[in-house]
Amino acid sequence: MTTRALSFYGTTIGKKVAMATSGLVIVGWLVLHMLGNVAVFAGRVAYNEYASFLANKPPLLWGQRIVMLAAIVVHIHAAFSLWSLNSGARPRAYHQRKDLATDYAALTMRYGGVILLLFIIYHILHLTVGMTDHLGYTFVHGDVYNNLVQGFQRPVVAGFYIFAQCALGMHLFHGIWSLTQTMGWDHPKYNPLRRYAAMGLTAFIILGFVSIPISVLTGVLTPADAETSEAAEKGEGSRT
Repeated sequence: MTTRALSFYGTTIGKKVAMATSGLVIVGWLVLHMLGNVAVFAGRVAYNEYASFLANKPPLLWGQRIVMLAAIVVHIHAAFSLWSLNSGARPRAYHQRKDLATDYAALTMRYGGVILLLFIIYHILHLTVGMTDHLGYTFVHGDVYNNLVQGFQRPVVAGFYIFAQCALGMHLFHGIWSLTQTMGWDHPKYNPLRRYAAMGLTAFIILGFVSIPISVLTGVLTPADAETSEAAEKGEGSRT
């Protein structure tokens, strides 16, 4: 079974299917991750409780991390392999073609993927590992709300995150469009629907992510101390 799977992956269509399948896993994870992130608007107590719930469920936390890591590795390897095959098969007479939709999409996916890989590394170092010495504030393990808000109060950091999300948006749109085609959902009658679905899902994910740094920069989200958060929670409870 394993040998058959590896043989299938060795073909061009196998790599495309692997890329589409891993991309589908990544898109699903991004939706869940975005929905978890926007819980920050519920306040410090609620957001830290959500983070604590995940931290206290190692099988859930590390399970999704391992699945996501595996999907990213497969996605990158399949993408690089396909790019190598296409580059080797392309006649030199056509090497100088420019301004074609396929060339633009390929460039977007290739360089957008590099930007996203760098972003993922920085994102982990920043908000998971807690390397914030260069940002001028102390990372407090367990206080996910303040770590997030204080990090995004630095315009350079917030700007980098927003830029990375724009790159993610271009990558997602083309990726969702391509994976639906690879999965056999390509039909002239439904292609407009596929395009609108790709646009809608991409906008939903990206707007959710960028709403957080923008809200921090505009003062909608601000750092909170424990006393203020507890008082706010009690005040809300007394009004209900």
